[in-house]
Amino acid sequence: MNPLVFGSIAEIVKTVVGRVWPDPEKQAQAELEVAKLAQSGELQKMATQMSAILAEANSNDPWTSRARPSFLYVMYVMILASIPMGVLYAFQPAIALGIASGMKEWLHAIPEELYWLFGVGYTGYAGMRGLEKIKGAK
Repeated sequence: MNPLVFGSIAEIVKTVVGRVWPDPEKQAQAELEVAKLAQSGELQKMATQMSAILAEANSNDPWTSRARPSFLYVMYVMILASIPMGVLYAFQPAIALGIASGMKEWLHAIPEELYWLFGVGYTGYAGMRGLEKIKGAK
């Protein structure tokens, strides 16, 4: 890995440690843990993973850059679809219940591991986006 990248990651970690633990004693303890991670190679591994995430986020490929917002749009559509489903239920409850039952069965057919994978990935994205906002990036 490029030493400049490693150095900048170490600086970011040091800044985060300084903000999370204002107590100098706890700061020193956290920095010692970071130094141990750096010596064991874990920090470099985390830096490599981080660079992959950043490369994906900065990608010019429309499929890559639109994946996360597309999921949000799907969720918005699902939520907004509940309005006409409520109206349909008022006039044709059997049809509305059949549609809801079909959707429930379809969603239950998706393996639980995929839900976990999505949750972990989306949490990582949200965390990185929050860090970008703290740093002032767009």
